[in-house]
Amino acid sequence: MKCHRVNELMELILPAWQQDSDLNLVQFLQKLAQEAGYEGNLADLSDEILIYHLKMRGTDKTEAIPGLKKDYEEDFKTALLRARGILKD
Repeated sequence: MKCHRVNELMELILPAWQQDSDLNLVQFLQKLAQEAGYEGNLADLSDEILIYHLKMRGTDKTEAIPGLKKDYEEDFKTALLRARGILKD
């Protein structure tokens, strides 16, 4: 894991863990994994799953993923025209 990923994960996990301060770290990670729908071994839980789950935790299920939101278009026709270079930003 690169240093920036560790820092990002720590910034996201600290406030969330403080809300469940009665849990130890492993219990809290298990809770996050269950919320995210992860069913594998906890040792195989990736930092990406934790980061995206913590970013999206508490938001509407239809909300766009933060990294993809910048490319989001409401209208499919507009998205196609932008992709073909016909429409400019």
